[in-house]
Formats: sequence, structure tokens, C-alpha cells
Amino acid sequence: MSTQQTVSMTDPMQLSKAYAEMAKQSHQLMADFLQRHAGAGALGMASELNIGKAFLDLTTRMMADPFKLAETQWKLWQDYLALWHGSVMKMMGEKNGHPVVVPDVGDKRFKDEAWQKNFLFDYIKQSYLIAARHLHGAVSNVEGLDEQTAKKVEFYTRQFIDALSPSNFVLTNPEVLRETVESGGHNLIRGLKNLLADLERGDSKQLRIRMTDLEAFKLGKNVATTKGKVVFQNELMQLIQYQPSTEKVYRRPLLIIPPWINKFYVLDLRENNSFIKWAVEQEHTVFVISWVNPDAKLAHKNFEDYLLEGSLTALDAIEKATGERKVNAIGYCLGGTLLAAMLGYLAAKGDERIASATFFATLIDFSEPGELGVFVDEQQVSALEKRMEKRGYLEGSEMATTFNMLRSNDLIWSFVVNNYLLGKDPFPFDMLYWNSDATRMPAKMHSFYLRNMYIKNLLKQPGGLKLSGVPIDLSKVKTPAYYLSTVEDHIAPWKSTYAGARLMNGPVKFVLGGSGHIAGVINPPSSYKYGYRTNAKLAPNPNSWLKGAKQNDGSWWTDWSKWVADYGGEKVPARVPGIGKLKALEDAPGSYVKFRFDTKAQ
Repeated sequence: MSTQQTVSMTDPMQLSKAYAEMAKQSHQLMADFLQRHAGAGALGMASELNIGKAFLDLTTRMMADPFKLAETQWKLWQDYLALWHGSVMKMMGEKNGHPVVVPDVGDKRFKDEAWQKNFLFDYIKQSYLIAARHLHGAVSNVEGLDEQTAKKVEFYTRQFIDALSPSNFVLTNPEVLRETVESGGHNLIRGLKNLLADLERGDSKQLRIRMTDLEAFKLGKNVATTKGKVVFQNELMQLIQYQPSTEKVYRRPLLIIPPWINKFYVLDLRENNSFIKWAVEQEHTVFVISWVNPDAKLAHKNFEDYLLEGSLTALDAIEKATGERKVNAIGYCLGGTLLAAMLGYLAAKGDERIASATFFATLIDFSEPGELGVFVDEQQVSALEKRMEKRGYLEGSEMATTFNMLRSNDLIWSFVVNNYLLGKDPFPFDMLYWNSDATRMPAKMHSFYLRNMYIKNLLKQPGGLKLSGVPIDLSKVKTPAYYLSTVEDHIAPWKSTYAGARLMNGPVKFVLGGSGHIAGVINPPSSYKYGYRTNAKLAPNPNSWLKGAKQNDGSWWTDWSKWVADYGGEKVPARVPGIGKLKALEDAPGSYVKFRFDTKAQ
């Protein structure tokens, strides 16, 4: 019978034939893949995280306190006994019982109604959640571990717990099991094809799970569509000037410095959520840096080069294009770290070209870098440097995997279930398309960044960092600043960004948006989601600030627009890109952003 026909689940002979055919197809698919990739090597990279030693230290500490271990085990069995009792009562028709444990409000793994209504799956779900709670609690409360080891143990324990969720397996996920029965297992065949396609798209060392339909988007066609021109370029960046949409604009241009760890068009996805398009509509002359996606030829480029050849060169180019020396500047994430360093550099030289500075989800003080700190210690950075030395860069997919692990249930396992177990194609989503468009990092620059920011935390120390021979002292910065952070940010935790906001001595406004590192920033007024908190006083610590903060509806975009307008200057006739001293080189979004290393250039 054809594998596309519906299988009768009541006919054993027919079912046997169907599974025999699926096994044959699976074997052939895998054989074809292995033949094409003979000698490619095993999946996965050698561990450079020293996880084994961390867990050995954990075990030693736990065994040193057997009474505490016994107490943990006793509490675990108490919960299991309560679950068993409740399950028996439920089987007997009791409807008033309460579950022993329930998923977190934002946990989407157990949204299928069978997890609640079906006795067996409810029992499986609660068993897992009880074990997860006690396992996580056991490793989190062990005394005597150094801080880095404790963070590493807690992080990788959570990865282990997430990986073993019953939602990730065919027989213990009711939605997958239902689909398997109804389709006669063809969802698993489709899933295997999806898996092999992802392996084909990746490389011999890393599986690249598709998060969205990669064929559904094309730069300049349905993402990154705001009209503009590339008006300057060098080895490290292209500078884009956008076409005005109003007759008058603020005299002072707006420069956006995105992170070079990602591509700039997260700020220019579609018309309805493009921050760049919206800023143009708010009467700003908008310039954006589009960083190059580097190869081995740029391995020598340092953080200092990104300052001198990137943001400072952009200021010079903007002055040529508009005749204006002063600009308002925005830095996003790592671009914000660069903006802070540039402010310190300019302050040391008495240069006042930045009229105002805005920071999106930016770490400046790296004392508490959040879970990313798990990946940054001397051993790991040294191992990473050796790997980068061979290639001249850090592969973008490696960094993307690190970020995805911070939210593994949402950014890894949900797609494993959808793509490989349910056999579905991922939904077209512009933000996830951008997230899959990773960029490389020059070896020397990335090493400098990890060592001087994450490990040594020199940017916060007056004179601790020198760029082009200039000592950076952020306490000398008087520039008005707007700090936007988001409450669920795992990459730049908001309480850590708050510490950075207190380093400069100009007037500071701190705003706390909803959601996370990307969705909380890309929050247009039209969506009317999340809201944001404001507090006119910059309290000594983030908890005090939050206690006195006011909750506002809508988007922080409108709040920022009112704030930055005070530093825009008077209105002048709108400027057309390519008219004047800087001629247009090509249309936005430019060629630098279009280059991908995992597929052919678009």
C-alpha cells in the first residue's frame, strides 16, 4: 500500500505492512544521508565547558551532607505519595482534588488539554514536574560550591531536565501520539525527512533546527523593506541613510548602532513592526550601521576597530551627508556597549557630537551578566580562542545555539516536537527568520570583548579600558541617556543593565518594558502589548526603582519619541539620501546584510 493512504488501526496486517514500509523508507533516507556525508565526523563538538568537573564537585558536596540528601529524597517521596493518592481518588471519580504541582504560567509544553483531562497524561506530567522541582532544588541548595561552578551546575541541570520532558517523546506526548495513530506514523517519516534536511543544511558538527520557513522571506522584498540608500562603506560596515517620509525633519540626525553579533534588520522586519520605518515617520533622518559578516580576512579586527572604523567613522560620514555635527544615537545590545565606550572616548577628547544616547537592552556593567556568564570563564575562553585561531572567527551558529539554550523549551525543544515528532513545517515568522540569520565574530574582537567585558569588567572601571590609547571613564560622560530594558531579558538581565545606567553622570531615564530581549524591544504602538514601567527617580538599586515605578499601557516607543524630541533641534527640510557629498552606492538594505554563510547569498 502507498504510505500516503490512511492506515486502519484495527487491521493488524495492514498496520504491520505500513510500519514495515516506514522502516524501509527510514533506512533508505538515513543511508542516503550517510553516503553523502561519509567521513564528515560525529555530530556535536568536544566539550570545552568542564561540565564533568562541575558535577563531580557537586556530587562530592552532596555526599558530604547525607542527612540533607535524605531530607530531599523524603520530600520527593512525600510529593509522589500525594500524587499517587490524588490519582487514585481521581480514578474513583473524585473531582475536587487539587494537583500536587502545576506547570508555570508561561510553560507551553503542556497546553494540550489531554495533559489535564486524561488521567494517565496528567499523572506523567505531574511526575515529571515533581522530579524536576526536587532535582533542581537539590543542586541549587548545595553549599560550598564556588559561584561559577554553582551557575554551571544549575544551568546544565535545567538543560537535562528540559531535555527529559515527556513532551519531547512520542509515547508520552498526547498530541504526538494522537497524530501518530491518526496518520499511521507518517508524521514520524515527515519528521525524519525534516531532521535530515536540517542536518544537510548545517554541517558535520552541529544540527541547525529550522525555526521558520527560510524560503518565505527575502531581504528587501518582505523584510528589511524601508526605503533608503547605502551612502558609505568600508571593510567593517555599510552606512544606510533612509528615505524621509515627511517634509520636515529634526535637524539632528539619528544614528542606530546595532550589535554585530546579529544583523541590523531586526529593527526593520515588516512595515507594521519596523522601528526604523517608525522612526523615519517620527521626523528623524535615520542612519543605520550594517556590519559586515566577517571571514578569516578580518580575524585581526578588534573592538577598537569597531569603534574607529565603525561608529566614529559613521559620525564623520553623517556630518558629510547632512552638514550636522551633532547626532542622537541608539545602541542595541552589543551595539549599546560600543556606544557607551564611544561616549567615554569622546568625553576624554572633549568631543560633544552625541546630543543624546539611547541604550536598548545593553550591558555596560558586567558584574552580573546573567546566564551567559555560564559560558565565560578562563578555561572556556581559552578553548574558544584556540578554536577561533584556526578559523579566524567565531561561527555565528555556535553563538546562536548558546542564546537558544537560554530558553531551550521555547527555542529548541518546541521545534524538535513540531518539526521532528509532529512532522510539521515551521510557521513563517519574520523574527525567527532573523534569529536564524547568524553572523560571525572576528577572533581578535570577540576575545577582547569576552576578556575585558565579561571576565575583567573593565568598562565600568574609570580608566580600566583604553581604546586607541584613550582611557575610558564613563563617570565623565554627561550626555543625556535613555535606557530601555525588558523584564524577561535572559541575555541582558534588566537589573544588570540598571547598574550600567548609574555609571554615567548625565541625566538618565530608565524604562522597563515587557517581554524579552527581542520581543520587548520590537514592540510597536499598534500592537498594544506588554506595556512599560517608568520612574522619574534613578534609585540606588533596581528593586527600589521597581517599587516606585509606574505601569504604563502601550509601547515604550511613544515614550522614547517624546524624550528624544527634546534633543532633536528645530525642524529643517527633509534630506534625501545620496544628494550631497555622499553619493548613493546601492539601495537599502545593502549587500553586507544579505550575505549568509549557511546558504547562498540572497
